[in-house]
Amino acid sequence: MAKHDFVIRGGFVVDGSGTPGRDADLAINDGRIVEVGDVSDAGVEEIDAKGKLITPGFVDIHTHYDGQVTWGDALSPSSNHGVTTAIMGNCGVGFAPVRTSDHDRLIRLMEGVEDIPFPVLAEGLPWNWESFPDYLDSLEDRAFDIDFGAQLPHAALRVYVMGDRGANREDATDADIAAMSALAKAAVEAGALGFSTSRTLNHRTSDGQPTPTLTASEKELTGIAMALGEAGKGVLQFVSDFNDPQKEAAMLRRLVEKSGRPLSVSLAQADVAPDGWKHLLAEIEAAAASGLDMRAQVGPRPVGVLLGLELTLNPFSGHPIYQSIAQEPFEARVQMLRDPTFRQRLLDDEPDADNPFVKSILRNFGKMFVLGDPPDYEPSEDKTVAAVARARGTSPEAVVLDLMLADEGRGMIYLPFLNYADGSLDPVRTMLESPASLPGLSDGGAHVGMICDGSFPTTLLTHWTRDRTRGEKLPLEFLIKRQCRDTAAWVGLKDRGVLQPGYRADLNVIDYDGLRLHTPHIVRDLPAGGRRLMQHADGYDATVVAGQVIQRHGEATGAKPGRLVRGAQPL
Repeated sequence: MAKHDFVIRGGFVVDGSGTPGRDADLAINDGRIVEVGDVSDAGVEEIDAKGKLITPGFVDIHTHYDGQVTWGDALSPSSNHGVTTAIMGNCGVGFAPVRTSDHDRLIRLMEGVEDIPFPVLAEGLPWNWESFPDYLDSLEDRAFDIDFGAQLPHAALRVYVMGDRGANREDATDADIAAMSALAKAAVEAGALGFSTSRTLNHRTSDGQPTPTLTASEKELTGIAMALGEAGKGVLQFVSDFNDPQKEAAMLRRLVEKSGRPLSVSLAQADVAPDGWKHLLAEIEAAAASGLDMRAQVGPRPVGVLLGLELTLNPFSGHPIYQSIAQEPFEARVQMLRDPTFRQRLLDDEPDADNPFVKSILRNFGKMFVLGDPPDYEPSEDKTVAAVARARGTSPEAVVLDLMLADEGRGMIYLPFLNYADGSLDPVRTMLESPASLPGLSDGGAHVGMICDGSFPTTLLTHWTRDRTRGEKLPLEFLIKRQCRDTAAWVGLKDRGVLQPGYRADLNVIDYDGLRLHTPHIVRDLPAGGRRLMQHADGYDATVVAGQVIQRHGEATGAKPGRLVRGAQPL
């Protein structure tokens, strides 16, 4: 008679603690690991994992599923890449607290910051909440493929308390700060895992207005942080332009010193200041070395826009000739672009756009790459559009048009705009190695027509431990610890991220040698018929959440053991 609910036999277990892996069996009962080693008793269900890698489930601390969880039950693409817990509500954007009159305002902000179209959110969001605790309550009894936690977004909080004054970035009064602080304390006491805010000009509403939190004062931020400190709960998450890295880092340090709450901030290499990340990381490392809970969130590959005819942007988006057909159905546009006469008119045209991104980035053919299948996220200079054009003796415009028209018009071009200033991922390696960093920034659930980085955890394993050829790799045990135990512990989830008795049975059975990313592609499964980028991988033989298999060989099983995680979780 079977003694265990589930036994995984003979795998190579890298348990998330950072210690070397070993061959072992795992036994699971009631959604928890009960034995690791030589398991003699049988399981009701068993997996023969000989020759496979067994890891804890990945914990992704930087996603944007705030809308998706209200209309769906699968947190894909993250759940396609070994993620078993996702933390949403980052970058200060989200949908609670909210007054009815501000529904559209928050949608426009999410549309602009995270590229989730207005019609998708307008149709999909049920808006059956006002306060943040109400929002959590609306998700409490629903079942999902993986677990998720939520953070309180500053933009929604500020608009809720200050109305138009908050949206227009006016200074908060003492009364405003007191009100926001009280709501922040109530949110973490109701189960929010933290508070997030944005201080970057890159974050704008879809009609071009800066995010409401851009210029929030240190006094305002301190008041909110102190509220979390009084509750003794929750982390702080920041994204900033860091125009003055030392001044901004000093302010963030003061927030941690005063509130006692952990704080993480996005870190990436920018082309305009390719060494700026070093100064910020040094400040964070110094703070961490002094005993303060400060970390840099870093991505394992370039943050890159995907360009194509099905996507939000392509290199001709600013051309009047292209704009004349931009609203035509996809198939009709492809047919027109294949017409020799129209093609030549487009290639002879010049861009005319006010958007600085379109004007500068989308003409940067020396930074556009052929993505390939499997995707190459550390491509060499000879794979740029400019280099291919020189080799073919033609124009870069002709090359990008041909690339996009491939695969029946679904060809994609990769344009890395962060973490690739020098055409190398060596800076990312340094970031990942830092004792004051955590893997993050995948933005799973967001940027549905431009970016598909929910696959970051797969890149962490494939590129950095196995496939990298243009520099040194990183140890497998080290990176699994970072993506599992360290990320989980950072947000207070101490019950997961390690494959040892007593921990949650969240894990992956991986064909390590066969683990392989596929090129992103478009699916149309959002509300209002909206499209989004999706990316799959081979090699995930099984993903297990709370002892139930939710994915087998890349296919969902239909099991929905995932739930909203309310607050920190002890072991």
